Formats: sequence, C-alpha cells, structure tokens
Amino acid sequence: MLLSCLCLYPPRPRSREPTNQLIHRSISIRDSNRIGPREGYQAAAATSTPGTGTNSKQMEDVAKDLTAGTVGGAANLIVGHPFDTIKVKLQSQPTPAPGQLPKYAGAIDAVKQTVAAEGPRGLYKGMGAPLATVAAFNAVLFSVRGQMEALLRSQPGAPLTVKQQVVAGAGAGVAVSFLACPTELIKCRLQAQSSLAEAAAASGAALPKGPIDVAKHVVRDAGAKGLFKGLVPTLGREVPGNAVMFGVYEATKQYLAGGQDTSNLGRGSQILAGGLSGAALWLLVYPTDVVKSVIQVDDYKNPRYSGSLDALRKIVAADGVKGLYKGFGPAMARSVPANAATFVAYEITRSALG
Repeated sequence: MLLSCLCLYPPRPRSREPTNQLIHRSISIRDSNRIGPREGYQAAAATSTPGTGTNSKQMEDVAKDLTAGTVGGAANLIVGHPFDTIKVKLQSQPTPAPGQLPKYAGAIDAVKQTVAAEGPRGLYKGMGAPLATVAAFNAVLFSVRGQMEALLRSQPGAPLTVKQQVVAGAGAGVAVSFLACPTELIKCRLQAQSSLAEAAAASGAALPKGPIDVAKHVVRDAGAKGLFKGLVPTLGREVPGNAVMFGVYEATKQYLAGGQDTSNLGRGSQILAGGLSGAALWLLVYPTDVVKSVIQVDDYKNPRYSGSLDALRKIVAADGVKGLYKGFGPAMARSVPANAATFVAYEITRSALG
C-alpha cells in the first residue's frame, strides 16, 4: 500500500477552526493510498476549555477528514493501480535462461502484453484488497502518528522538529506494516498471476480468482501465518520509508518557509515538498520493495527464496544491482497522476462535508 502509499494532509480553511486551536496542516505525499488527518490529535494535545463543545467539534472534524481521506485514497488507487501492477510484474518476472529474452522487455511491453491477454481490466488486478482496507489504513496511520506526535511534542500545540517528524513517521511505519503485509501479499499475487501461471499449470492447480480466493489458497497452503510472508521486508520498507518521507517533507517545508512556522505555505510549496519526500522515499526503499514483492509471490510449497537475505543475494547474483530497481520507472511515473487525483478527491469531499 505504499503503502505503496500516498499520504495527503490538505490544508483546511482557517475559518473552520477556532483561532486558539489553529494547527498548521501539512501534505505528505507518498506513492500509496494512505491519507488521513492529524490535527484532531494535535488539537487534542492542546489546552481546551471544558464545556465549550470544542472536543465534539474536533472529533467531528476528524471524522470528516477521515472520510475525505478515504475517498482520496480510493481515487489514488483507481488512478495509480495500473502503474503499480506494471511495477509488480516487472519486479516479479523470473530471470530468463541464458540466451532467452525476459517475459517483459520493459514497462510499455508489460502494458501491451497485459492488455492483450486480459484486457484493460488486467491492469486493475489485485485492487480489491487495498481498496477494502483504505479506511483501516487511514485509521491506523493517523491515530498512531497522532499519538506519537503527542508524546514527542515539547509542549501542547508546539510544531514538531524534523527529527521528531522522522521518529513519528517511523513509529507509524511499524504499526501500518502489520496491516500492509497481508494486503500487499494478496495484491501482489493477483498482479503477478501471469508469472505464476506456469507453475500453476505444471502442478495442475487453478489460479485464485480474487482477493478472498487468494487468501483461502494461502491459508490452505501455509496457514494464517502465510498471510504475513514478507513481513520483514515490509517493515524494512515502511519504517525507514515513513521516517524519511515525513522528515524530508518537514525539512523542505521549513526551508521554503524560512523557519518552523509553515502554516502560511501555499499549495504549490506543499506539493513540491510532498513530491520531494515521495522521491526520497522511493530512492531509499525501492530495493526493499523489490525483495518484498519476489518473496510474496514466491511459491509456498517449493519456494525459490528462504528469506529476505537469500532473495537479495539471488537477485543481485542473477541481475546485478540493477535487478533491485526493476519497475522503478512505473513507480515514479505513478506519483504525478495519483497525487493529483488524491488531492482533488480530498478537497471535493471535504468541501461537500462542510
């Protein structure tokens, strides 16, 4: 779901918040579908006057932001999932035998083959699982992150430093990994079915037809723990990924604002900061994402890889370091249209809710 994931915290008009509780908003953009508000928890950490109805107003705003964030996350998936499908296909395709060509010559070839074999709907394989968990991801991400911010903040209402943003992001990454792992496993196995088809044909097994069917096959072959195959590289992606994303985002905002108060930054500056944070995230964790993908689409009964390190060694031995960047182009190309869809969907929904 990174995620792979986009996190968006659009600024809300100031007229909706009491002046003594105005908390600056931030947009954190990531190639994923996780979007959620933070100011509900930030404001909860601030001093409020009993009996004024402030707490109920805060909870109402959190609910509205969560709803809008979920709609934005769904829009992100609809627009960005085809790019993610091509990324996973390129990541998981086996290394060809000497003298033979790879199944896909590149991203464009993967698109052509997928559409020719399965039609346009083939680009959306595996979207059901992350779409079904968008709200849960929002709830986990913004609640854990909000609690981390409250613990790290030097005083109620104070903005977090870049270092504190890094720590809060890492903490959120730990929490979401346990939801991301089974969701990503189901998604990846559906997306990579063309690669798994040969093994299935050789064994006489039928390929799963949807997310629920994939989950049933996995539990049948490996028990419930099989749904958490690839948890180590998922943690290895989510923890440093969230830490770097939020840290780079906050550092860029403060640089553009000339100080810690970033509440007056325009959307252009926020989107620039989000884009840089997303690029930094992928540059850091993409090799880990490749390892995660090949492990999660690996056969349970006759696995090619014994673990993360074994997968890493075998990928480098077969394809060199460049093998750890298979599908990098589609992953980066996904961010622009997916981010735009997320932002527009969030704003339209949030305005409609009042």
